[in-house]
Amino acid sequence: MSTDPLSQKFAALADPTRRAILARLCDGEASVNELAEPFDMSLAAVSKHLKVLERAGLISRGREAQWRPARLEPMGMKGIAEWIEHYRRYWDQSFDRLEEYLHNIQKGHDDGSRN
Repeated sequence: MSTDPLSQKFAALADPTRRAILARLCDGEASVNELAEPFDMSLAAVSKHLKVLERAGLISRGREAQWRPARLEPMGMKGIAEWIEHYRRYWDQSFDRLEEYLHNIQKGHDDGSRN
């Protein structure tokens, strides 16, 4: 896997199980057992998913006695959000230009129908 942080984050998000784990962690920290409940997979498989998310900086794991809660790291999504925001501005500008173009076409058509 690439060492580029953004590539690691996107690779981690590419898996639907990992996205579901992140969605669950939005509700608060959870143990591996709690995170594994909705999935038909072993605890070891869920732990592997958690390691990928942790290496990508999207979650962190604590240690409280025997319990190792996983928690969402909101700042881990910052690079992704910034990357997407750059393209969102591009898309918005493109749609604005398209809207202006369509408005001009319609205005020209309206002007021509009056003759």
